[in-house]
Amino acid sequence: MFLPIRRQFVVEASESVAWQHLAQVTRWPTWAKHIRRIELFPDGEITQGSSGTIHLKNGMKSTFRMTEFNPGCNWKWIGPFLWLTVHYDHRFEPIDDAHTKLLWIVGISRIWSDYYREDVRKDLRKKSGSGDTTPDPRVG
Repeated sequence: MFLPIRRQFVVEASESVAWQHLAQVTRWPTWAKHIRRIELFPDGEITQGSSGTIHLKNGMKSTFRMTEFNPGCNWKWIGPFLWLTVHYDHRFEPIDDAHTKLLWIVGISRIWSDYYREDVRKDLRKKSGSGDTTPDPRVG
């Protein structure tokens, strides 16, 4: 994972209230205006086995599946978006009985496997005219 984006903010709600509200991900479009709708499987509140699709208002969509689930503390999911793999971590940290710090960490990694990387190497060598398709150890 590289270049994580971190956003944090404090909400006027206890940790349990904040969790209960945000765990209803199909309701996110009511406050996240860039989201058209979210499909969640199974329906209801998120669980360890949750997966789904986020449909953005611009017509794009991204699927996700849960990779870590600690009720009341955090959940992580992962999913492809464009040519990237995006890792989302949603953390809930109590400040006091009436305030919670929410920390969203979004990390991005390449979706392309070594299989695709080798195809790209070969294609680049052909275009460069070298004809050499031996992997260059200096190339990622």
